Amino acid sequence: MDRKVVLYIATSIDGYIADKDGKVGWLGGHDTKYKGDYGYQEFIETVDTVIMGMTTYKQLITVLSPNEWVYKDMRCYVFTHQIMPDNENVNFVSGDIIELIQDLKKQEGKKIWICGGANIINQMVTTNMIDEYYITIMPVILGGGISLFTGNNPGRLLKMEHLSEENGAINVSYSRRMK
Repeated sequence: MDRKVVLYIATSIDGYIADKDGKVGWLGGHDTKYKGDYGYQEFIETVDTVIMGMTTYKQLITVLSPNEWVYKDMRCYVFTHQIMPDNENVNFVSGDIIELIQDLKKQEGKKIWICGGANIINQMVTTNMIDEYYITIMPVILGGGISLFTGNNPGRLLKMEHLSEENGAINVSYSRRMK
């Protein structure tokens, strides 16, 4: 079995995943009362493993969902340089992310979600480890912040699989083209 590695993320029109202060309060669309989820629920049902960096983890537990762990019943790996004990929800890991991904791909399971941050995402792009890209482009120009992709990634030709609009945001999915 070869599990797929996926990137599911939102970005501004100008390519930022967080603003200059590292915040994501700009996520949304035209209607602030909109109750849709930009395909999140459909996506999350295909995932059983989540990988993120420490900055993403801290933002999740302090700002986005401080009262409830949102990835229950999933394996979650947080990459960090700090030595931290695992807890019931998270395995804190350091070392080579590529080795972890290769090991996880050999195991039975659903998709492996690269949740963030930019450093992890760009390691996956550089090594061509992302099989599917799900990107929601929000109708906002931030003018600076944390870039989704760095300038030192090699070029990648992708195949568009799906395109839709929801509340002014563009949902697009791509698959990795095989050589």
